Amino acid sequence: MVEVVSFLSKLMLPAILAFIPLYATFRKVPVYESFTEGAKEGFPTAIQLIPHLVGMMVAVSVFRETGALHFYLRLLSPLVDGIHFPKEVIPLAVLRPISGAGSLAFVESIFRTYGPDSFLGRLASTMQGSTDTTLYVLTVYFGAVGIRRTLYAVKVGLWADLAGMLASWFIVVMVYG
Repeated sequence: MVEVVSFLSKLMLPAILAFIPLYATFRKVPVYESFTEGAKEGFPTAIQLIPHLVGMMVAVSVFRETGALHFYLRLLSPLVDGIHFPKEVIPLAVLRPISGAGSLAFVESIFRTYGPDSFLGRLASTMQGSTDTTLYVLTVYFGAVGIRRTLYAVKVGLWADLAGMLASWFIVVMVYG
């Protein structure tokens, strides 16, 4: 069964990429012209996002390089010890709302250290899939449409990330022990 699902999953992306232009041709939509028109409309949006992305990347770098990440990890240590949450994934919990690439790199380091089928590998994978890069998403999307009052969205997004992390931990403990 696993082999069948794995085989089908490898075929899905090429099938979708082939289906879209074929369906557009069937509907008599000029595929290439529509693509280039969409790309032209996306370019000003991309230019508008650059200052927000640069600001976010600088903030993430400052957060890491100044030692603030390690400071918060040490601050959280007594709390996570009290509920028996694995310390090894705390940096992932802190990085995930800030940086998708940073958190993915951290998940990869957990895979290298403990293995992807270990408890920590499964927990890191589940946390990565159950949470979002809240601050990055708010920066990009709210920056694109010019929303400046983001306080409630930040609060709700970070609470949702916390819920996703705790739910991931609970489910991985229940399923894999």
